[in-house]
Amino acid sequence: MQPIRRAKPPASVWDRTATKIFVDDAFAELDGERPDFVAATKPSATAGASQSGAATSPAAGGFKWSALASEDTLTDEIKDMKAVLTGVVASQSDFKGGGYDKAREAFSAVALAFGVIAAYDQEIRWRKDAETARDLFARVGSNCKVGTDQSFNESKLRVVDLESLLDGNSPSSRADREDDFRWSQVAGRSALMSRLEAADATLAAAGASKADFDKAMERVVRDAEIVALIGEVIQQADYEFYDDDTYRGYASAMRDAALRVRDAAKKKDYETARAALGELKKSCDSCHGDYRS
Repeated sequence: MQPIRRAKPPASVWDRTATKIFVDDAFAELDGERPDFVAATKPSATAGASQSGAATSPAAGGFKWSALASEDTLTDEIKDMKAVLTGVVASQSDFKGGGYDKAREAFSAVALAFGVIAAYDQEIRWRKDAETARDLFARVGSNCKVGTDQSFNESKLRVVDLESLLDGNSPSSRADREDDFRWSQVAGRSALMSRLEAADATLAAAGASKADFDKAMERVVRDAEIVALIGEVIQQADYEFYDDDTYRGYASAMRDAALRVRDAAKKKDYETARAALGELKKSCDSCHGDYRS
């Protein structure tokens, strides 16, 4: 058997030819700062941008939330939900008799809005208090799965906090988060589906005729943006089916169709909006057919 030939180890002392080619410290010969290879591997804020201008990568630092919803949409959503919540907590008996479910949906919608504000890519109202508000309203929304004395009392306190925010003040309460932020903790999927169904109903009614569309264009813009937000958020980690490519495809199609509805409404283009509404309904129906239990 022939012995295996192996390369010889380098000499411990370099000859003069080698020392002319190599230097003792390569970094000492370089100009400028070393590149940040960790930052270079992070998702780009514009990676995967759709035709409507929305990024399709997971929501994270640098995500362009302003492409999905305007400050006016987020502000109006919070104000409208505050009106709902004020009525819900007016009577403890009504709250326990079923109002808690309306509170769950409304608080979850408020938490979603503040979650987007906390991550918004432009200057926006409530930014400095957004994370605290997000966590406060997310917690009470989760606790309103049942109608108890505790959930009713907490709901009343959170309505006071919401009124304080609307008046330009910071909430008096504080939220302590024990783990890293996750979108799935902001609002439960069932609560988001309820808000989505309400928005879909508004959009469908507005699309019934050009006259209806013309009367409701401002509302169409807002609810289309809410649909787009939900379509993006339910793709985030820890939501049910978030790692299913087919499900993500439906959610992305819903988001993008909603943005086309929004853009058409801004241009007062009823025919384009109607076509986009058809695509939106198709994506929702397909998703419900495959995933709704």
